[in-house]
Amino acid sequence: MSDVPVENASPYTDAAIRAAQAGGEAIMDVYGSVRGYQTKDDDSPVTEADLRSNDAIKSVLSGTGLPILSEEDTDSGERLAAETVWIVDPLDGTSDFIDRTGEFTVMVALVTGGRPVVGVIGWPAGDTLYVAQAGDGSWMRDAAGWARMEVSRTAETSGCTAVTSRHHLTEREGGFLESLGVRDRRALGSSLKVAQIGSGRADIYITFTDRMKEWDTAASHCIIHEAGGRMTDVSGNELSYNRPDVYHRNGILVTNGTVHDRILAELGRLK
Repeated sequence: MSDVPVENASPYTDAAIRAAQAGGEAIMDVYGSVRGYQTKDDDSPVTEADLRSNDAIKSVLSGTGLPILSEEDTDSGERLAAETVWIVDPLDGTSDFIDRTGEFTVMVALVTGGRPVVGVIGWPAGDTLYVAQAGDGSWMRDAAGWARMEVSRTAETSGCTAVTSRHHLTEREGGFLESLGVRDRRALGSSLKVAQIGSGRADIYITFTDRMKEWDTAASHCIIHEAGGRMTDVSGNELSYNRPDVYHRNGILVTNGTVHDRILAELGRLK
């Protein structure tokens, strides 16, 4: 897209944007008509919209010749020999799609050397796009046009706003936020939680689950870091991608960066 404000936007960034838009259009084409869903082996739901979005995204990205790791495809493992791969979640927040909350997204990331270097999140129901390219910042486009994304500078955890999962918040997570003195909490679906932190509208997201996968974080990882925030596991380890095991086994912590080390210190005291 020629109007992207990212300096020296690469052809891969353009492809990621076009793929996310194509996936979003495929989802919205059936948003009002899909009623049922199936359950995958991991007990997560999948709908016709997931599959249509996956096909639309791959029709764009296949032109780059790079391997694609997608939630909705069987992983052959051939990607492991590649330095650069696409990591895709065609419909992040399938439960929100089913529940008609509108809080579902399309996630497309380009990973090189285990690190996300392009991240695009499309929010089709909100007609909003989040785009990041390593070294060139994060940007959001909505009805008002393009704007640079920047995290907040809130430095006290008691003054932070936390975004929590609409469907999967646990007592442990809620209790930990309580221990930090965080009173302002907003339940939200999908990768919109990280987008809220990246745009300065929230400050903290934490999950202790060991069920998050690479496609759940890759695009938002690039976006939050380019916006000035941080994403690590709950021990402070950096996340890596294009691994044989696609699971993040030690939770996820996303913050505005300013409070990150303080929260990690608190987590360390709890061990």
